[in-house]
Amino acid sequence: MKNNPKEETPSVKDIRIFRSRIIRWFNKNSRTYPWRETRDPFKVLIAEIMLRRTKADQVEQVYERLFTEYPDVEAMANAEDRKLEQILYPLGLKWRTPAFGLVAREVREKYKCKIPETREELTTLTGVGEYVAGAVLSIAYDKKEWIVDSNILRLFRRYFGIKTSKDGRRDKHVIEIAKIYASERNPRKANLAILDFTALVCTPRKPDCEKCPLRKRCHYALLCS
Repeated sequence: MKNNPKEETPSVKDIRIFRSRIIRWFNKNSRTYPWRETRDPFKVLIAEIMLRRTKADQVEQVYERLFTEYPDVEAMANAEDRKLEQILYPLGLKWRTPAFGLVAREVREKYKCKIPETREELTTLTGVGEYVAGAVLSIAYDKKEWIVDSNILRLFRRYFGIKTSKDGRRDKHVIEIAKIYASERNPRKANLAILDFTALVCTPRKPDCEKCPLRKRCHYALLCS
């Protein structure tokens, strides 16, 4: 791998090596959360909306209470906003609360209580952008769909040495890396693996480079050594 930062897509071979090492790490270090124990696409969808700008450990107890009260699309669609607000209050970001009832009603009315299986349909729903759509499709449906959040973008920048725009999540070459990454078998595991890796190893501050299985080919680690 070249050490010069670039604004282009790395080779498929480099991305496959990157992917295989992250999955190998994940097989021994995966985190467990209730939304990972289900393949119910509605529960995965709601969990992903809850996880926006919120740490997973904060979401866990709220998630359990929410689905005890409202176990499916129909129940949540009929929920009173005031009761949803009480349950979701510990997560903060009060502006998000109306989205839960609204997205449930949209799914009921547009899709007869069935969560769509395409990115195009999912992104028409309230609170669902490209990341949430990709997460639902890969985690609930095991589809070869890409995800990019700020943590994944950081890992791509560091490992591949790519240049990006200020945000970068919508850059074509960034999305292309994510698409190639998700294009092999078992995309569900691959996407969960990269989420855990960025949360536990390649963190924003003080990444654990000494224990990182990617360090020998990582642009960032090579520059810092």
